[in-house]
Amino acid sequence: MGITGAIIVFIIIWWIIFFSVLPIGIKSKKNGISGKVEGEDPGAPQNPNIFRKFIYTTLITIIIFSIIYYIISNEYFNLREYLN
Repeated sequence: MGITGAIIVFIIIWWIIFFSVLPIGIKSKKNGISGKVEGEDPGAPQNPNIFRKFIYTTLITIIIFSIIYYIISNEYFNLREYLN
């Protein structure tokens, strides 16, 4: 796997994991506000913890990417054998 392919695979895995992690631990402001605030969506999350989710996503992606890279670099999974 070349550097360009590795970067593309890492980014794709990162976004899939990020969208999977986003809804975890979300609490809406709907229950916590006694009065209505003008211009605010009642379904907006109270504290989304985006930075923490970036960190978790990156760590999970590094682990998954390392496993995929190991499998591909040691040719345990080689599609070129099947295409010839």
